[in-house]
Order: sequence, then C-alpha cells, then structure tokens
Amino acid sequence: MARLPVLLPLPLAGAYDYRVPAGMVPPERGSFVVVPLSGRLMIGVVWDGEADPDLSEKRLRDIQSVLDVPPMTESLRRFVDWVAAYTLSPPGAVLRMAMSAPSALEPPAAKAGWRLSPLGARAKRGEAAARLTEGRRRVLDVMEPGEVYPPGEVATEAGVSPGVVRGMADAGLLESALLPPGQAFPAPDPRRPGPALGEAQAEAATALRAAVAARGFGVTLLTGVTGSGKTEVYLEAVAECVAQGRQALVLLPEIALSTQWLERFEARFGVPPALWHSELGSRRRRDTWRAVAEGKVAVLVGARSALFLPYPQLGLIVVDEEHETAFKQEDGVVYSARDMAVVRARLAGAACALVSATPSLETLVNAESGRYAALHLPTRHGGAALPEVVVIDQRVAPPERGRFLSPALVAAVRETLAAGQQAMLFLNRRGYAPLTLCRACGHRLRCPNCTAWLVEHRLQRRLQCHHCGHAEPIPPACPECGAEGSLTPLGPGVERVQEEAAELFPEARRLVMASDTIPGPLAAAEAARSIAAREVDLIIGTQIVAKGWHFPHLTLVGVVDADLGLAGGDLRAAERTVQLLHQVAGRAGRAEAPGRVLLQSWNPDHPVLQALVANDLDAFMATEAEQRRPGHWPPFGRLAALIISAEDEREADRAARDLGLAAPRAEGVEVLGPAPAPLALLRGRHRRRLLLKARREVMVQPLLRAWLARVPLPASVRVQVDVDPVSFL
Repeated sequence: MARLPVLLPLPLAGAYDYRVPAGMVPPERGSFVVVPLSGRLMIGVVWDGEADPDLSEKRLRDIQSVLDVPPMTESLRRFVDWVAAYTLSPPGAVLRMAMSAPSALEPPAAKAGWRLSPLGARAKRGEAAARLTEGRRRVLDVMEPGEVYPPGEVATEAGVSPGVVRGMADAGLLESALLPPGQAFPAPDPRRPGPALGEAQAEAATALRAAVAARGFGVTLLTGVTGSGKTEVYLEAVAECVAQGRQALVLLPEIALSTQWLERFEARFGVPPALWHSELGSRRRRDTWRAVAEGKVAVLVGARSALFLPYPQLGLIVVDEEHETAFKQEDGVVYSARDMAVVRARLAGAACALVSATPSLETLVNAESGRYAALHLPTRHGGAALPEVVVIDQRVAPPERGRFLSPALVAAVRETLAAGQQAMLFLNRRGYAPLTLCRACGHRLRCPNCTAWLVEHRLQRRLQCHHCGHAEPIPPACPECGAEGSLTPLGPGVERVQEEAAELFPEARRLVMASDTIPGPLAAAEAARSIAAREVDLIIGTQIVAKGWHFPHLTLVGVVDADLGLAGGDLRAAERTVQLLHQVAGRAGRAEAPGRVLLQSWNPDHPVLQALVANDLDAFMATEAEQRRPGHWPPFGRLAALIISAEDEREADRAARDLGLAAPRAEGVEVLGPAPAPLALLRGRHRRRLLLKARREVMVQPLLRAWLARVPLPASVRVQVDVDPVSFL
C-alpha cells in the first residue's frame, strides 16, 4: 500500500508517515488530511519528500480522510520549510502558523433564508387572493421571485419586524431556502481612478507597475520624505496586480491603528480590503482564511502573520514602514516579517516592495549593492514643505523645577493654539512615571517576576510591569520600610505630561494617544475622526502617533525627551531613535501651514539630533554604516542569539556555562558571553544570553545546530534561538 509523509502542526522534528488505505485515491501533495496521533485525530498536510520504506508496516496508521479544501500550494510548503530551517524551528511549529484558522478547513455551514413561494409570487403579481397588510405588501415589493434573502435583510429592507416575515411564512407566502455562498469580499476595482500623482510619484508608480507586470520576483525599495505620497504610489502596483487577476498582500506594522490607511484604500478601489490581524473574531478569521485559499480575496492587508496565509496566486507583497521593529516576532517561531516577505515573494515568483521614509540600514545596503531596485520621492505631495526642526538645549533653558516642558516649548504650544492650529507632545513612555521611589529608604518598586521597575498608571491607580503584565494597587506605604506617604514618582510618562499640559493649557482640548487609551481599531478610528474634525487641540502621544497618521491641521510637534532610547548598548539604538523621531516630526505641517518640530535634549550635539536638524538622514546612515563595517556588525556580518532561561537561577547558569564551553570555534566566528540578559528575570524565568557573531559569508544555521546538539540540557531549561536579533533585552 502507498504511504505518504504528513506534517502535523506540532513542534515536531518533521513529518510522520501514514498509509493510504485501500479504496482511497492517494491525496496530492499539500492536501489537508485527518490522521490519528496518540489516540486522537488531527489535521495535517501531505508533505513533500518520500516516506521511509524501511518503517515497519505495523507502525503505520491509516489516513482517515481528505478534507474538501484547496491543497496548500507548493510555494507555501517550501516557505514553511525555509522559515523552519532559517530560524531553527520545528517545521510543525511553522506549519501551525499557516493553519491558524482550523475551522476554515471544514466546509462552511449552509445558511437558510427566505424566498417567495409560488403563492407569494402570484400574490406579488396580484394574481392570488391573499390578505396583505401594508407590511406584508412591502415585504413582497422588496423580494424578487427565485432570489433567496437573509432573514434579517428582508425585515430591514421592508421596514417591518421579523414577526411579520415569520407570519408570511406561516401563511404560505414565503418558504425557507438555502442561501447561496455570499461574496464576502467584494473585488477592488483596479480601473477606478486614483488621486492625481505628481511627476515623481507617477514615475515611481510606473516603475512599480512594471515590476508587477513582469510576473517575476524582484524587490524594490520605495523611499520618500514623510508626506510624499508613498502609499498612493504603491497602491498603483496593487491595482496592476489586481488587474492581472493575482493576489496582493500589504503588511502594516500596526493594522489595528491603520484607520486612515484603510479609508485611502477604499477611496482608491471602491471597497475595503480583507483584513488579517489578532483582533479578528474567530468567524471572520475562518471566512478570510478560506476565501484567501479559494482565490476569492484580491487584496489582503494584515499584520506579520498574514505572510502564512494560503495565497494560490500571489503577485505582490508590500511591506509598509519596513523599518518597524513590530515586524519582528519575538515569541514562538522568532522571525522578521520584512525578511521573510522577501523570501515568500521569491518562492511565489511575486514582486516585493519595501516602503519607508526611514529605511533600515540592512535594506539600504541591499539597495546600494544592487540587490534591490530603488525609487525615491524627494518632496512632499501637493507642495507642502518639510517642517523646520530645532533642538531646545535643556542645559541652557531647562524646564521649571518639577516640570518636564521647557519654557520654549510651552511658548510654542501657546502660540500654536492661539493661531487655531493643533499641536502634539510626544513622549515614548506609557503611564504616569517609569519609577516609583521611597523618599525615606530609597526602595524602588520593582516587578516580582521581571528585572524591571513597576510603572505607575495614576489614572488606573495601579503599578504595572510592561513586560509581563503584572499589576498591583499603589500601596499607601513603602513595602520595605513602612513609611506612609513616602512613595514618589520619578520621571515622566504621557499621563504626567497630560497632567502638566492641563495646568499650562487649561482651555485646550486634549487627547492622549497611547496603547492604554487607543486599544484597538474602533478607538483609533474615533481618535482620527476627532482630530480631523478639529475637536482636539493638543495631542499627547507615545510611538503610536508616528504610525503614518495624516493630521492636516497639526503644525507643531514637541518631543519631550529626544534623548530617550539613545542610552544603553543596543547596536541599533541610534538608528531606531532617528527613525522614530523623523517619523514623529513628519506629522507636522503636512498641508498648507508650515510645520515646526522642537526636540528637548540634554545632549543637543548628538549625531541623531544633528541629522534631524539638517534633514540629512542619508549622511547619518552612511556614518552608521561605516561604524559597523570594520567590526562586521549587521548588515556587514551575522548575529544569532541564544537565550537560555530556567525557573531556577543555578540551572540557567549551568546551562549557559555548558553552552559557552561548547561554543563553536571557527575562522570569522566569535561567541560573546554567557552573560545575564538585560532583562535577567522575565516572567519568573532567569535568563542568560550568548551571542554568536560571524562574518557575512558564514552560514550560521549549521554552526548553531551542531552547537546545540553537543550540549544535552534538562527539560526545565529552554533555549530560544534568535537569528538576526532586533531586540537585545
């Protein structure tokens, strides 16, 4: 009998072999099948490769059934294997991400509706004697013979209660019938005219359209100053993809905060796109996954997990804000969605566009080397000017004692509000204060599960850890010395800036935009609406205000702490800070009125701040590249981190020591550590870190596999492998 390998969505090393029972047509590769495993039934995928001919027949189990769903495409199967090999993850763990809506594998349940019965059809024509009230007459008027209508739709359209519809069924005027499969995802219209493009935009759009029309793999970097119309340009490439009958995927770093982007898409194509993100309900996820697999979704907009959906005709992948760290998944299978998007496009023979006003150094180097094509939009759309950027030297003009806004920034906000314009205060720190200290004994309140201070959230009257989620009420006395009323918040968060703003600008209508106050799409939509309607004068926000918002009446951006993020030994600290501050600055002056950006700093001569003042990010990134190149730091070398964790600190130390002693020794390879991770305790687990650094030409995956295989570790110890780490916490 035939036997086939079946990959299961479990963290297993590879596929298991199963037997094709007599009478079953052998399923093709990629088919979703039901198979037994350890006394239960599971859904897996018939995988590539050959079954083991030496495996005993007694150990084989039969495939139970083949599901009626389109098979997983070869390109997606290859992608699963590629991601698993690159990240050193079990293939089944990656497959689980591609099977994230298990209910979609079952055929959709048929739904019942109402249609006119023969008697009802005659009554509609006036050929049957029937007692028709005004409500019943309206129901007949909205229904066409032969059409099946959802129950709620009939009542709503006719303006009657559901009881009227049920009464007509009892009278024989209506009959129950199955609804046909609906068009849940209407097709975008690629011929619908978009907004008028400027000369540079039109040239870039033509180049991107040509890349899609070539129906082959290629990567294009699209850059441009903030407000230059990059979205409108790449939507032209989406239109070309749809016109070809292929599918387009657009990845956004914060899909739940992308209300304005979705409005622009609908204005361009006449319909909203299909969405994929963590806040979708289970039914919507099921319907979307199935529609994607059946080729009924032309454009999908999603978070990083959308890469693993089963597109049968993928023609374009766009990664918007490609520099964003939100594209890196840090738990489970650790991967960069930006990098994997390039791989997914290559395996599918699709075009890929990476888009950013502040591209990552890795992407810039690929463009400079010719691996990626490059397009640039040098000016803002519609003639808007770039904002003026000024650094406020807090060594010369510090804030008043107990305050965090300098006199110069306060004066600028007052001037802006008096002119009837909007202002923004930016601080990338949630809560009221990042640290709470006892004045009596110096005790600092910290998380019991993590190496982190507890952040005060005064509005919610609690202290919270932003790493593990631990929360507790603010105690009335110091838990260390018992002194009452001695706990003092140190440093500002956005809540504290809001408190200060309320005292300084009492007449201003204020809105705090942070993940605590803008938790999802509905709140983001309402915030965008109220700002656009000029119901808000002063916006106070964290990094979510840098996510591509367009506020035409916002002319002043004040950065409360421009130095935040520059401290510490993070390889990419300067790069990330210049990207974030440039994106925040880009919110100002996007329409007719010119914009200003004020950066409060204790270190105004820092290269990051000078680059922002001079509006010369190219020179900054060139300098950053030259600093990394001699030491073979990314993107001129390779990094891979091993994070060892255990509930017992001594176990973590022993495992890290053993791995350190067994570290690979080869030319062009260096292993740093072991050392405690910056967050040495996280969610109750003690963490140690080793960092493998290698020249660019070295393949680190074989080294890592051999290294881990040399050291047996107890089950209580976990080792997370992070190839190309972004975070060093």
